[in-house]
Amino acid sequence: MTNRREFLKKSTIGTVGIAIGGMGFSSKSYASIMGSNERINLAVIGIRNQGSVHINNLCNLHESHNVKIKTLCDTDELLFASRSKMVFDKTGERPLTEWDMQKVFDDKEIDAVSIVTPNHWHALATIWACQAGKHVYVEKPISHNIWEGRKMVEAANKYKVHVQVGLNNRSSPNVREAIKFLHDGGIGEVYMARALCFKARDSYGMAKDSEPPKTLHYDRWLGPAPWRSYNEKRGHYNWHWYWDTGNGDTGNTGPHQLDIARWGLNKNEHPVKVNSSGGIYGFRQDEAKPEDRTPGKMVYGEVETYGHDKTTQETPNMQTAVFKYSDGTMLEFETRGRYTNHEGSEGQEIGNLFFGTNGWLEIYGSTWNAFRGREKEPFASSKKMEHGQSGNHWANFLDVIRSGNSDDLNSNIREGFYSSSLPLLANISYRLDRELKFNGEFEKFVNDSEADAMLTRRYRKPYVVPDIV
Repeated sequence: MTNRREFLKKSTIGTVGIAIGGMGFSSKSYASIMGSNERINLAVIGIRNQGSVHINNLCNLHESHNVKIKTLCDTDELLFASRSKMVFDKTGERPLTEWDMQKVFDDKEIDAVSIVTPNHWHALATIWACQAGKHVYVEKPISHNIWEGRKMVEAANKYKVHVQVGLNNRSSPNVREAIKFLHDGGIGEVYMARALCFKARDSYGMAKDSEPPKTLHYDRWLGPAPWRSYNEKRGHYNWHWYWDTGNGDTGNTGPHQLDIARWGLNKNEHPVKVNSSGGIYGFRQDEAKPEDRTPGKMVYGEVETYGHDKTTQETPNMQTAVFKYSDGTMLEFETRGRYTNHEGSEGQEIGNLFFGTNGWLEIYGSTWNAFRGREKEPFASSKKMEHGQSGNHWANFLDVIRSGNSDDLNSNIREGFYSSSLPLLANISYRLDRELKFNGEFEKFVNDSEADAMLTRRYRKPYVVPDIV
């Protein structure tokens, strides 16, 4: 049977050979450009919570973009039945299921993968996919640490595959309009941006170590992280709040707002200085008696929370970070997980504020307003978008797979790397409890070996991010 990629290579060589050379693709990689009528076969790796969002969005493009979810992959087989039904109900096609992502990468019929694993798996999964010649859509933050993020950039470039980062605001027409307004001098020279992540979260509680569920391939779920006994409060979704696997809310919701802030400031570089502080506030310090414990409440992530009860969470629920760039431009970021006031003209909890020499601008969701000087009414605003006009980040990814032009990606791996590095830098400063100076050219801290050690991690064999990708 003729391999799909070989068929595509032979059928397009006469018509696109010249164009391919112009785009910088080698003869070994041009077969990855999809024909306009060629079906794109996809695999979604990580199908819980945000993985379901990917499944739904890709299924919605089933006909318009001739895309098929061929395989669903997750280390927890408990999810297979419900997520397979989701695909079948929307497309009429039932996907394969697989717990071992290596088998997904070995499948020659799969053209691209969507990686929606916990953060500690993003880098290695992306690198393996690139090495297998698959295009990649990877969730934010692109990596668990800065060093492995750089390796992801190197892998995408080396294997000439398209890597889109799940910073969806980059595909929003209104957000793009706001950024252009800023870059065109709409509020003068922008000297500071402020990113907001005011997302209230109750305690995720405590639990004793136990045996992992029989449906969970626990060793594979841990992957690059150090070995430890299974604990449900460090597992599904809760992994966000422990340093081995997550990056707290600063590295969870934060990357979206930090990306907009950096984009608006037009900074395609690392900051030269970072200072971050915070802590875990508002929870009991001691474990309550059984009769005094808060009843569990099911929340997003299919996990329970317990009001003010004690938690084993490691990452802060209140955190402030200030970044400074070489020209003095400032970027402020704040995570507030407890009770708080709001900011901006509409009482924003999640969003961005930009301050310029002639006024200020706010972005919240897909809406923006600009204010001149100290005026209370905006002098420029976004237009109301009709249904279907909000932009589609997944469609952009698929369009680029067909065109072969990575320049058309709305959020390529390089942009994702610079934006993901911001919360990672902030967390290093927070954990060391001091201001840090950073040399972006070498991606090392200035005369600080202790901070440099936190730019990477010790990988658990065989789940090792290689020095040479």
